[in-house]
Amino acid sequence: MQGIKRKIVFVTFYELIAIACITAGLASVSDQPVSHSSVAAVVNSAFAIAWNLVYNTLFEAWEARQPTRGRSLMRRIAHTVGFESGFLIVGVPFFAWWLDISMVQAFMLNVGFIVFFLAYSFCYNWAFDAVFGLPTSAQAKTGAEAA
Repeated sequence: MQGIKRKIVFVTFYELIAIACITAGLASVSDQPVSHSSVAAVVNSAFAIAWNLVYNTLFEAWEARQPTRGRSLMRRIAHTVGFESGFLIVGVPFFAWWLDISMVQAFMLNVGFIVFFLAYSFCYNWAFDAVFGLPTSAQAKTGAEAA
């Protein structure tokens, strides 16, 4: 599976799991009810979907220009760290506002989520590639392409 279909399937499964995790996490560490936490999770997911499409498109364009193909451990780590870093920019102010907490508290909350999502994203990406195969950008070049 390649192209936009791959991206849609990837994002859909990723975000469904993420909404469940964020809702449970927020409800367990805040005084907010699950209904309030789930709204935050859905808004965060909407941002994540847009960010995922943009970030992965840019990453795959960069990846396609690299002389070494495949997804090494270091490339997977770089991918995950880059993606999650984008969440700090939007996540901290959003959670501070929505949960009525300080920016420092929102930052700490986001750090907790990022620690979880770094591991989750790494494992999810690896599992997704194992089930659906590598995207074209990461596949080994054929004889004609390598020349």
